[in-house]
Amino acid sequence: MNYNDKEPSTHVSQDHFLKVNNRKNIEITGVKEVDSFDNEEFLLETVMGYLIVRGHNLHLQNLDVGEGIVAIKGRIYELSYVDGDQQEKAKGFFSKLFR
Repeated sequence: MNYNDKEPSTHVSQDHFLKVNNRKNIEITGVKEVDSFDNEEFLLETVMGYLIVRGHNLHLQNLDVGEGIVAIKGRIYELSYVDGDQQEKAKGFFSKLFR
C-alpha cells in the first residue's frame, strides 16, 4: 500500500473557521458545544479541540447549535486552543469554576 493511499487518522467532519472583525466581533464555525461563558471568557468545544476566548464585556450574539456557529461580541483579548491532556484539565477546571 502506498502512503498516499492511506486515509488520515484524524478526520474532521466539519470545517472550523474563525472570523475576527476589528477585535470587536468574532464568528466561529465548527462548534460542538458551549461549555461555559461569562463576560470575560468563553470555553467552546470545537471540532479541532477546546477553544478559549478571553476578552472584556463579551456577549453571546448568535448561537446556532445545528450549524455549529457561534458569534461573540465584545473586546477580544485572546484566543487559545487547549490540546491533548490539557482538555480534561481545562474542562474540569472551568466546570468547577462556573457551577
